[in-house]
Amino acid sequence: MPGDALQTEKLDKRRRALTSFLKDEARDKGFDVCRVTYPGSIPQAPERLADFLGRGYHGTMDWMAETADRRSDPRVLWSDVRSIVLFGMNYGPDEDPRSILGKPDLGAISVYAQNRDYHDVIKGKLKEVATRFAARAGEDVKVFVDTAPVMEKPLAEQAGLGWQGKHTNLVSREFGSWLFLGSLFTTADLFIDEPERDHCGSCRACLDACPTNAFPAPYKIDARRCISYLTIEHKGAIDPALRPLIGNRIYGCDDCLAACPWNKFAVSASEMKLRAREDLKAPPLSFLLTLDGAGFRAFFSGSPVKRIGRDRFVRNCLIAAGNSGDAALVDVCTALSKDASPAVRGMAIWALSRLMTAGDFIDFAARRQNETDAEVLGEWKLAGVV
Repeated sequence: MPGDALQTEKLDKRRRALTSFLKDEARDKGFDVCRVTYPGSIPQAPERLADFLGRGYHGTMDWMAETADRRSDPRVLWSDVRSIVLFGMNYGPDEDPRSILGKPDLGAISVYAQNRDYHDVIKGKLKEVATRFAARAGEDVKVFVDTAPVMEKPLAEQAGLGWQGKHTNLVSREFGSWLFLGSLFTTADLFIDEPERDHCGSCRACLDACPTNAFPAPYKIDARRCISYLTIEHKGAIDPALRPLIGNRIYGCDDCLAACPWNKFAVSASEMKLRAREDLKAPPLSFLLTLDGAGFRAFFSGSPVKRIGRDRFVRNCLIAAGNSGDAALVDVCTALSKDASPAVRGMAIWALSRLMTAGDFIDFAARRQNETDAEVLGEWKLAGVV
Protein backbone atom coordinates (compact mmCIF):
# COMPACT_ATOMS: atom_id res chain seq x y z
CA MET A 1 0.00 0.00 0.00
CA PRO A 2 1.44 3.43 -0.96
CA GLY A 3 2.62 5.60 1.94
CA ASP A 4 -0.05 8.30 1.45
CA ALA A 5 -2.86 5.75 1.36
CA LEU A 6 -1.51 4.04 4.48
CA GLN A 7 -1.35 7.36 6.30
CA THR A 8 -4.92 8.18 5.24
CA GLU A 9 -6.11 4.79 6.47
CA LYS A 10 -4.45 5.37 9.85
CA LEU A 11 -6.03 8.81 10.16
CA ASP A 12 -9.45 7.45 9.24
CA LYS A 13 -9.08 4.67 11.78
CA ARG A 14 -8.19 7.21 14.45
CA ARG A 15 -11.09 9.49 13.51
CA ARG A 16 -13.48 6.57 13.57
CA ALA A 17 -12.23 5.35 16.95
CA LEU A 18 -12.37 8.82 18.55
CA THR A 19 -15.83 9.55 17.19
CA SER A 20 -17.15 6.21 18.40
CA PHE A 21 -15.56 6.72 21.82
CA LEU A 22 -17.10 10.18 22.14
CA LYS A 23 -20.59 9.00 21.23
CA ASP A 24 -20.34 6.06 23.64
CA GLU A 25 -19.29 8.44 26.42
CA ALA A 26 -22.20 10.75 25.63
CA ARG A 27 -24.65 7.86 25.85
CA ASP A 28 -23.15 6.69 29.14
CA LYS A 29 -23.55 10.16 30.64
CA GLY A 30 -27.25 10.31 29.77
CA PHE A 31 -27.35 12.19 26.48
CA ASP A 32 -29.99 10.95 24.07
CA VAL A 33 -28.22 12.02 20.90
CA CYS A 34 -24.68 13.08 19.93
CA ARG A 35 -23.55 14.06 16.43
CA VAL A 36 -20.71 15.95 14.78
CA THR A 37 -20.38 18.83 12.32
CA TYR A 38 -17.51 21.04 11.14
CA PRO A 39 -16.85 24.69 12.06
CA GLY A 40 -17.67 26.08 8.62
CA SER A 41 -21.03 24.33 8.33
CA ILE A 42 -23.21 27.42 8.91
CA PRO A 43 -22.05 29.96 6.27
CA GLN A 44 -25.53 31.52 6.16
CA ALA A 45 -25.41 32.40 9.86
CA PRO A 46 -23.76 35.86 9.61
CA GLU A 47 -26.35 37.15 7.15
CA ARG A 48 -29.29 35.74 9.09
CA LEU A 49 -28.00 37.06 12.40
CA ALA A 50 -27.35 40.49 10.89
CA ASP A 51 -30.93 40.60 9.58
CA PHE A 52 -32.31 39.58 13.00
CA LEU A 53 -30.29 42.27 14.76
CA GLY A 54 -30.94 44.89 12.10
CA ARG A 55 -34.70 44.53 12.56
CA GLY A 56 -34.34 44.94 16.31
CA TYR A 57 -35.86 41.51 16.93
CA HIS A 58 -33.39 40.92 19.80
CA GLY A 59 -35.07 43.60 21.93
CA THR A 60 -32.90 44.57 24.90
CA MET A 61 -30.57 41.57 24.53
CA ASP A 62 -27.64 43.81 23.62
CA TRP A 63 -25.17 41.00 24.23
CA MET A 64 -26.35 39.37 20.99
CA ALA A 65 -25.12 42.34 18.96
CA GLU A 66 -21.95 42.69 21.02
CA THR A 67 -20.96 39.07 20.29
CA ALA A 68 -22.25 38.88 16.70
CA ASP A 69 -18.88 38.07 15.10
CA ARG A 70 -18.13 35.19 17.46
CA ARG A 71 -21.73 34.03 17.42
CA SER A 72 -22.02 33.76 13.65
CA ASP A 73 -18.73 31.89 13.05
CA PRO A 74 -17.38 29.30 15.52
CA ARG A 75 -13.87 29.82 14.12
CA VAL A 76 -13.91 33.40 15.40
CA LEU A 77 -14.86 32.11 18.86
CA TRP A 78 -11.95 29.61 18.75
CA SER A 79 -9.64 29.59 15.74
CA ASP A 80 -8.19 26.14 16.49
CA VAL A 81 -11.49 24.26 16.42
CA ARG A 82 -11.60 21.38 13.92
CA SER A 83 -14.80 19.60 14.90
CA ILE A 84 -17.98 20.60 16.74
CA VAL A 85 -19.98 17.99 18.63
CA LEU A 86 -23.64 18.65 19.48
CA PHE A 87 -25.37 16.85 22.34
CA GLY A 88 -29.08 16.59 22.97
CA MET A 89 -31.00 15.56 26.09
CA ASN A 90 -34.73 14.88 26.02
CA TYR A 91 -36.85 16.88 28.47
CA GLY A 92 -40.28 16.15 27.02
CA PRO A 93 -43.16 16.63 29.50
CA ASP A 94 -45.54 13.95 30.72
CA GLU A 95 -48.54 15.84 29.33
CA ASP A 96 -49.39 18.85 27.21
CA PRO A 97 -48.06 21.82 29.23
CA ARG A 98 -50.82 24.04 27.83
CA SER A 99 -53.42 22.35 30.05
CA ILE A 100 -52.53 24.70 32.93
CA LEU A 101 -53.53 27.73 30.84
CA GLY A 102 -57.17 26.95 31.64
CA LYS A 103 -56.46 27.30 35.38
CA PRO A 104 -55.83 31.04 35.83
CA ASP A 105 -55.30 30.79 39.59
CA LEU A 106 -52.12 28.77 38.94
CA GLY A 107 -48.81 29.93 37.53
CA ALA A 108 -47.52 28.37 34.29
CA ILE A 109 -43.77 27.80 34.38
CA SER A 110 -42.08 26.64 31.17
CA VAL A 111 -41.30 22.92 31.12
CA TYR A 112 -37.57 23.47 30.84
CA ALA A 113 -37.54 25.41 34.15
CA GLN A 114 -39.49 22.86 36.21
CA ASN A 115 -36.35 20.97 37.14
CA ARG A 116 -32.76 21.83 38.04
CA ASP A 117 -31.14 24.53 35.91
CA TYR A 118 -30.35 22.66 32.71
CA HIS A 119 -27.20 24.73 32.23
CA ASP A 120 -25.75 23.09 35.34
CA VAL A 121 -27.01 19.61 34.47
CA ILE A 122 -25.81 19.63 30.87
CA LYS A 123 -22.51 21.38 31.54
CA GLY A 124 -21.61 18.98 34.32
CA LYS A 125 -22.19 15.99 32.08
CA LEU A 126 -20.39 17.63 29.14
CA LYS A 127 -17.34 18.28 31.29
CA GLU A 128 -17.23 14.60 32.22
CA VAL A 129 -17.39 13.61 28.55
CA ALA A 130 -14.83 16.25 27.58
CA THR A 131 -12.35 15.18 30.26
CA ARG A 132 -12.38 11.55 29.17
CA PHE A 133 -12.29 12.45 25.49
CA ALA A 134 -9.36 14.86 25.89
CA ALA A 135 -7.40 12.23 27.78
CA ARG A 136 -8.06 9.64 25.07
CA ALA A 137 -7.51 11.95 22.08
CA GLY A 138 -4.70 14.11 23.42
CA GLU A 139 -6.55 17.11 21.94
CA ASP A 140 -7.89 20.38 23.31
CA VAL A 141 -11.61 20.75 24.06
CA LYS A 142 -14.05 23.45 25.14
CA VAL A 143 -17.66 22.92 26.24
CA PHE A 144 -20.55 25.38 25.91
CA VAL A 145 -24.15 25.36 27.11
CA ASP A 146 -26.27 28.27 25.89
CA THR A 147 -24.45 31.01 27.81
CA ALA A 148 -21.56 31.31 25.30
CA PRO A 149 -21.97 32.97 21.87
CA VAL A 150 -22.61 29.69 20.03
CA MET A 151 -25.45 29.25 17.52
CA GLU A 152 -26.29 25.80 18.77
CA LYS A 153 -29.52 25.31 16.82
CA PRO A 154 -28.08 25.89 13.31
CA LEU A 155 -25.06 23.77 14.25
CA ALA A 156 -27.34 21.04 15.60
CA GLU A 157 -29.22 21.06 12.30
CA GLN A 158 -25.98 20.61 10.39
CA ALA A 159 -24.92 17.84 12.74
CA GLY A 160 -28.19 16.01 12.08
CA LEU A 161 -29.89 16.29 15.49
CA GLY A 162 -32.93 17.90 13.90
CA TRP A 163 -33.91 20.99 11.96
CA GLN A 164 -34.87 24.52 12.91
CA GLY A 165 -38.63 24.63 12.64
CA LYS A 166 -40.82 27.57 11.74
CA HIS A 167 -40.79 28.54 15.43
CA THR A 168 -36.95 28.80 15.12
CA ASN A 169 -36.44 26.05 17.69
CA LEU A 170 -34.88 22.69 16.95
CA VAL A 171 -37.27 19.90 15.96
CA SER A 172 -36.24 16.26 16.07
CA ARG A 173 -37.99 13.30 14.48
CA GLU A 174 -37.17 11.31 17.64
CA PHE A 175 -37.73 13.91 20.35
CA GLY A 176 -40.05 16.52 18.86
CA SER A 177 -39.34 20.06 20.10
CA TRP A 178 -38.00 18.94 23.49
CA LEU A 179 -34.20 18.78 23.39
CA PHE A 180 -31.69 20.53 25.62
CA LEU A 181 -28.55 21.30 23.61
CA GLY A 182 -24.88 21.53 24.49
CA SER A 183 -21.73 21.61 22.40
CA LEU A 184 -18.13 20.49 22.55
CA PHE A 185 -15.49 22.19 20.40
CA THR A 186 -12.30 20.24 19.80
CA THR A 187 -9.05 20.37 17.87
CA ALA A 188 -9.54 16.70 16.99
CA ASP A 189 -10.60 15.58 13.52
CA LEU A 190 -13.81 13.56 13.80
CA PHE A 191 -16.19 11.93 11.34
CA ILE A 192 -18.87 14.40 10.28
CA ASP A 193 -22.53 13.42 10.40
CA GLU A 194 -25.07 14.25 7.70
CA PRO A 195 -27.29 17.31 8.21
CA GLU A 196 -31.03 16.91 8.82
CA ARG A 197 -33.47 18.34 6.28
CA ASP A 198 -36.53 20.42 7.06
CA HIS A 199 -39.66 18.32 7.65
CA CYS A 200 -42.10 21.13 8.52
CA GLY A 201 -43.79 21.12 5.10
CA SER A 202 -46.91 23.28 4.98
CA CYS A 203 -47.59 22.94 8.73
CA ARG A 204 -47.88 26.20 10.68
CA ALA A 205 -49.20 24.86 13.99
CA CYS A 206 -46.41 26.50 15.98
CA LEU A 207 -46.97 29.89 14.34
CA ASP A 208 -50.72 29.81 14.93
CA ALA A 209 -50.24 28.78 18.57
CA CYS A 210 -48.32 31.90 19.56
CA PRO A 211 -50.52 34.08 21.83
CA THR A 212 -48.73 37.32 20.93
CA ASN A 213 -48.01 36.81 17.20
CA ALA A 214 -44.27 36.86 17.80
CA PHE A 215 -43.50 35.30 14.40
CA PRO A 216 -43.46 37.97 11.65
CA ALA A 217 -42.85 35.14 9.15
CA PRO A 218 -42.04 31.43 9.27
CA TYR A 219 -38.52 30.84 10.61
CA LYS A 220 -38.35 34.39 12.04
CA ILE A 221 -39.08 35.49 15.60
CA ASP A 222 -39.47 38.96 17.07
CA ALA A 223 -38.35 38.51 20.66
CA ARG A 224 -40.01 41.77 21.65
CA ARG A 225 -43.39 40.03 21.35
CA CYS A 226 -42.30 36.63 22.68
CA ILE A 227 -43.62 35.73 26.13
CA SER A 228 -40.43 33.84 26.97
CA TYR A 229 -38.39 36.96 26.30
CA LEU A 230 -40.83 39.25 28.09
CA THR A 231 -41.04 37.17 31.26
CA ILE A 232 -37.37 36.15 31.45
CA GLU A 233 -35.05 38.56 29.63
CA HIS A 234 -36.99 41.83 29.66
CA LYS A 235 -36.25 43.90 32.74
CA GLY A 236 -38.54 46.90 32.24
CA ALA A 237 -42.28 47.35 32.15
CA ILE A 238 -44.07 45.02 29.76
CA ASP A 239 -46.17 46.58 27.00
CA PRO A 240 -49.72 46.98 28.40
CA ALA A 241 -51.15 45.72 25.11
CA LEU A 242 -49.33 42.40 25.54
CA ARG A 243 -50.10 41.84 29.23
CA PRO A 244 -53.60 40.36 28.74
CA LEU A 245 -52.16 37.95 26.14
CA ILE A 246 -49.64 36.58 28.64
CA GLY A 247 -52.40 34.93 30.66
CA ASN A 248 -50.95 32.99 33.59
CA ARG A 249 -47.55 32.34 32.00
CA ILE A 250 -45.18 33.54 34.71
CA TYR A 251 -41.88 32.20 33.37
CA GLY A 252 -41.47 31.37 29.71
CA CYS A 253 -43.98 29.96 27.26
CA ASP A 254 -44.29 26.48 25.75
CA ASP A 255 -47.15 27.07 23.32
CA CYS A 256 -45.20 26.93 20.05
CA LEU A 257 -43.16 23.94 21.23
CA ALA A 258 -46.18 22.03 22.50
CA ALA A 259 -48.12 22.62 19.27
CA CYS A 260 -45.52 20.87 17.09
CA PRO A 261 -46.99 17.67 15.56
CA TRP A 262 -43.58 15.98 15.71
CA ASN A 263 -43.99 15.71 19.48
CA LYS A 264 -46.27 12.72 19.00
CA PHE A 265 -43.30 10.75 17.71
CA ALA A 266 -41.12 11.73 20.67
CA VAL A 267 -39.61 9.23 23.04
CA SER A 268 -42.03 8.37 25.83
CA ALA A 269 -41.88 10.17 29.15
CA SER A 270 -40.72 7.02 30.91
CA GLU A 271 -37.38 7.37 29.15
CA MET A 272 -36.85 10.99 30.19
CA LYS A 273 -33.65 11.87 32.03
CA LEU A 274 -35.05 15.00 33.68
CA ARG A 275 -38.35 15.11 35.51
CA ALA A 276 -40.26 18.13 36.77
CA ARG A 277 -40.44 19.07 40.43
CA GLU A 278 -44.02 18.51 41.52
CA ASP A 279 -44.22 21.88 43.26
CA LEU A 280 -43.18 23.70 40.07
CA LYS A 281 -45.75 22.09 37.77
CA ALA A 282 -48.70 24.26 38.88
CA PRO A 283 -47.90 26.53 41.84
CA PRO A 284 -50.78 28.72 43.09
CA LEU A 285 -50.47 32.44 42.40
CA SER A 286 -51.75 33.10 45.92
CA PHE A 287 -48.55 31.50 47.25
CA LEU A 288 -46.10 32.89 44.70
CA LEU A 289 -47.25 36.47 45.30
CA THR A 290 -46.28 36.21 48.98
CA LEU A 291 -42.63 35.39 48.29
CA ASP A 292 -40.09 37.86 49.61
CA GLY A 293 -36.45 37.75 48.51
CA ALA A 294 -35.41 34.97 50.87
CA GLY A 295 -38.55 32.93 50.21
CA PHE A 296 -38.09 33.27 46.46
CA ARG A 297 -34.48 32.11 46.59
CA ALA A 298 -35.36 29.16 48.82
CA PHE A 299 -38.35 28.00 46.77
CA PHE A 300 -36.53 28.24 43.45
CA SER A 301 -33.20 26.92 44.68
CA GLY A 302 -31.52 25.08 41.80
CA SER A 303 -34.13 26.28 39.29
CA PRO A 304 -33.35 28.63 36.38
CA VAL A 305 -36.26 30.79 37.60
CA LYS A 306 -33.99 31.98 40.39
CA ARG A 307 -31.78 33.82 37.88
CA ILE A 308 -34.35 36.53 37.08
CA GLY A 309 -34.68 37.61 40.72
CA ARG A 310 -37.67 38.00 42.99
CA ASP A 311 -38.85 41.42 41.75
CA ARG A 312 -39.08 40.51 38.08
CA PHE A 313 -40.72 37.20 38.95
CA VAL A 314 -43.36 38.81 41.16
CA ARG A 315 -43.94 41.35 38.38
CA ASN A 316 -44.82 38.39 36.14
CA CYS A 317 -47.08 36.87 38.79
CA LEU A 318 -48.94 40.15 39.16
CA ILE A 319 -49.65 40.20 35.43
CA ALA A 320 -51.04 36.68 35.81
CA ALA A 321 -53.09 37.84 38.81
CA GLY A 322 -54.53 40.71 36.78
CA ASN A 323 -55.51 38.24 34.09
CA SER A 324 -57.01 35.72 36.52
CA GLY A 325 -60.25 37.50 37.39
CA ASP A 326 -59.77 36.09 40.90
CA ALA A 327 -60.95 38.66 43.45
CA ALA A 328 -59.39 36.53 46.20
CA LEU A 329 -56.01 37.91 45.08
CA VAL A 330 -56.96 41.53 45.81
CA ASP A 331 -55.53 41.56 49.34
CA VAL A 332 -52.10 40.21 48.40
CA CYS A 333 -51.94 42.54 45.38
CA THR A 334 -52.86 45.46 47.61
CA ALA A 335 -49.99 44.58 49.94
CA LEU A 336 -47.62 44.45 46.97
CA SER A 337 -48.70 47.93 45.88
CA LYS A 338 -46.51 49.11 48.81
CA ASP A 339 -43.55 46.91 47.89
CA ALA A 340 -40.03 48.36 47.88
CA SER A 341 -39.62 47.51 44.19
CA PRO A 342 -41.12 49.99 41.70
CA ALA A 343 -41.58 47.19 39.19
CA VAL A 344 -43.70 45.28 41.70
CA ARG A 345 -45.68 48.33 42.81
CA GLY A 346 -46.47 49.25 39.22
CA MET A 347 -47.74 45.81 38.28
CA ALA A 348 -49.75 45.59 41.51
CA ILE A 349 -51.61 48.73 40.43
CA TRP A 350 -52.28 47.24 37.00
CA ALA A 351 -53.51 43.97 38.54
CA LEU A 352 -55.79 45.77 40.99
CA SER A 353 -57.26 47.93 38.24
CA ARG A 354 -58.49 44.68 36.68
CA LEU A 355 -59.46 42.77 39.82
CA MET A 356 -61.30 45.49 41.78
CA THR A 357 -64.67 46.94 40.97
CA ALA A 358 -64.50 50.48 39.58
CA GLY A 359 -65.71 51.91 42.89
CA ASP A 360 -63.27 49.93 45.00
CA PHE A 361 -60.38 50.94 42.75
CA ILE A 362 -61.32 54.63 43.06
CA ASP A 363 -61.37 54.25 46.85
CA PHE A 364 -58.02 52.46 46.73
CA ALA A 365 -56.52 55.20 44.55
CA ALA A 366 -57.74 57.86 46.99
CA ARG A 367 -55.81 56.14 49.80
CA ARG A 368 -52.59 55.77 47.81
CA GLN A 369 -49.38 57.09 49.30
CA ASN A 370 -47.16 59.66 47.63
CA GLU A 371 -45.35 58.10 44.68
CA THR A 372 -42.30 59.52 42.95
CA ASP A 373 -41.19 56.71 40.63
CA ALA A 374 -41.94 57.51 37.00
CA GLU A 375 -42.75 53.90 36.08
CA VAL A 376 -45.27 53.55 38.89
CA LEU A 377 -46.82 56.93 38.11
CA GLY A 378 -47.19 55.71 34.54
CA GLU A 379 -49.22 52.74 35.79
CA TRP A 380 -51.53 55.02 37.75
CA LYS A 381 -52.03 57.11 34.62
CA LEU A 382 -52.68 53.99 32.56
CA ALA A 383 -55.33 53.02 35.12
CA GLY A 384 -57.03 56.38 34.65
CA VAL A 385 -55.75 58.00 37.85
CA VAL A 386 -53.77 61.23 37.47
